[in-house]
Amino acid sequence: MKKVHYMTIIAVLAILVVLLGVDVILLSGKQENKISKAEPLKENPILWTPPDTAEIPSTENGNLIRYGRNLIVHTAQYFGPEGSISQSENGLNCQNCHLAAGTRLFGNNFSTAASSYPIFRARANRYISLSERVNGCMERSMNGKAIDSAGREMKAIIAYLKWIGQGVNKNERVLGAGTKKLVFMSRAADPQRGKVIFVNNCASCHGLTGEGKLNTNGKEYLYPPLWGPRSYNMGAGFYRISKLASFVKNNMPFGTTYHDPVLTDEQAWDVAAYVNSQPHPVYRHLQNDWKNVAAKPFDYPFGPYADTFSERQHKYGPFSEIKK
Repeated sequence: MKKVHYMTIIAVLAILVVLLGVDVILLSGKQENKISKAEPLKENPILWTPPDTAEIPSTENGNLIRYGRNLIVHTAQYFGPEGSISQSENGLNCQNCHLAAGTRLFGNNFSTAASSYPIFRARANRYISLSERVNGCMERSMNGKAIDSAGREMKAIIAYLKWIGQGVNKNERVLGAGTKKLVFMSRAADPQRGKVIFVNNCASCHGLTGEGKLNTNGKEYLYPPLWGPRSYNMGAGFYRISKLASFVKNNMPFGTTYHDPVLTDEQAWDVAAYVNSQPHPVYRHLQNDWKNVAAKPFDYPFGPYADTFSERQHKYGPFSEIKK
């Protein structure tokens, strides 16, 4: 009887294992389908207005928001080469790329940051959280190390991002977010033309060799380096010239606004090409980006590609034929 009893138990367990195996396969398939593409953002045609910092409440959460803003404005004081918390990034501040503490229209502002995450990122080929996005900047644009995702500093940054994005609905893109995309040129962007534009319009702040200019405290940059060891690395968004050119067109030279640009579209493309033709640090995890080769952006400068266009054309253009 005992032998029969044990045989029955073994048979039942075998059936359960098979059923669980099938269930895992089905769940894996569902997950695979779930992350196949990002959900499109809904366009809101109303121009975004950032909240007033005077309205940050005098509460414990308000103090956290203020600390988060300070981390965005003076990142290098906390995490730069002489940082008070750690020495883990290149000396840039978050607001060197996200202008005016992430509030400038078409200046890479934070209007949709909190409402968009978690989001599927084709570069990682998975969903990522808001804290992972923050650390992506730390590791790429700051050419540094990730900060503690459960630490006070990350909580403060996220509190600030949520406060900035108050009133923006989930998966909504407001007018003024990101940068204004530029129309493609019929030719490739030209680094040599860009050098002339750089010398005449950019070097007075960023230096002839792109070294930037330190603030008087010597710990952070008033004008950030645009290439060299203290600049963004090859894994950063700005290393794609469409991203950099759009930012430059709407915001540079310093003081430029999107409704009164100084440079033409062609000049913005060319100066971006010049800046990104200069040496930048290598991102140590670059080999993990864009595992799905077919999903690579048109201006991602590292092969292999799903098409037959060269790395040089993917970096400098012309892009129209790649995007067909």
